[in-house]
Amino acid sequence: MLRQVEGSRAVAEAVAFCRPEVICAYPISPQTHIVENLSQLVKTGELAPCEFVNVESEFAAMSVAIGASATGARAYTATASQGLLYMTEALYNASGLGLPIVMTVANRAIGAPINIWNDHSDSMSQRDSGWIQLYAETNQEALDLHIQAFRLAEELSTPVMVCMDGFILTHAVERLEIPTQEQVDGFLPPFQPRQVLDPDEPISIGAMVGPEAFMEVKYLAHAKQMQALELIPEIAADFKDVFGRDSGGLIRCYRAEDAETIVLALGSVLGTIKDTIDELRQEGMKIGAVGITSFRPFPLDAVRGALSHSKRVVMLEKALAVGIGGIVSANVRMALAGIQLHGYTVIAGLGGRSITKASLRDLFTDAAADRLEPLTFLDMDWDVVNRELERMGASRASGPHAENILRDVGPVAAGPV
Repeated sequence: MLRQVEGSRAVAEAVAFCRPEVICAYPISPQTHIVENLSQLVKTGELAPCEFVNVESEFAAMSVAIGASATGARAYTATASQGLLYMTEALYNASGLGLPIVMTVANRAIGAPINIWNDHSDSMSQRDSGWIQLYAETNQEALDLHIQAFRLAEELSTPVMVCMDGFILTHAVERLEIPTQEQVDGFLPPFQPRQVLDPDEPISIGAMVGPEAFMEVKYLAHAKQMQALELIPEIAADFKDVFGRDSGGLIRCYRAEDAETIVLALGSVLGTIKDTIDELRQEGMKIGAVGITSFRPFPLDAVRGALSHSKRVVMLEKALAVGIGGIVSANVRMALAGIQLHGYTVIAGLGGRSITKASLRDLFTDAAADRLEPLTFLDMDWDVVNRELERMGASRASGPHAENILRDVGPVAAGPV
């Protein structure tokens, strides 16, 4: 059924259709609307049986999810930014214990300086925590990926985070195809845990493991993610059969078959990239895009196959690995080992900075002519940066960067009065 709905509300309804038995979350923008809507569904009895647990922190939220999942309950939570960092210790526990928790990450920048807008710094910081990471391009895909995530998590007994761009998707209102409870029930079987704490058959979990077995236990988490490389496309195919929509999978190609230049990215920026590609195609440029849905596990073979015929790849990233540059780029270069093509890393959109078609047109035109630097910062104001570097060189007591730069640029965030 088509309905005009906010992205957060659509995700909440999708999660509710999956019949979670325990939901626990601490509110942090921009994920708050998701759990607010879920709490309302629990309160009114529309989602039952389900216990909504009010917790005092994100660490507590993940701890409750771990306890609930360990007892055989289908568990869900959501977070963003600093909240994700606060639960980091528990994230590793959830994956190390092999618990099939599903979590939404409403992607948001990490401070300092404080910033509530979107980039991918938060989830990228947890890329090696053992969680499967799926990135949504649209709100329809965000809705669909949550339904697939529960099936994926429970089949492998491993946790899955679904990442959707904060505010850009979470707070956007648009027409979406909302499934029925019957459709979801037909796609997602009742939860049958691979492990469960049972008072009648008591066991311990989280045992101390020494050097004689630790590597083997960690490898099994890796093995599950390798299994996911086959299972994710299978689940996406089953989803299409039931719901009639092609959603999910490992990667999604756009006009890439004959492209000499391919742009690779994650998340909602792919929409702007596709619009720009359409315009440049009309002008004769052979350019396409590859969107990565599954960042963990990383689909090395699929990426290699999609890029192997091109002359160059532009890796557009909404996160920065300080001291080296690109995060996604490092994974892509592993996929392209032995393939001779130009690879460019572009850092863009940090802290919610707009990524416009005008900027992308110039960027892609320069890339097609091989005029880009290996590491490029899209729309960087170098005058501001250089003033601060000069200030540092002139005085050891130069002060904090953020406050200095805010004085330099003025109250631009407020816009014209």
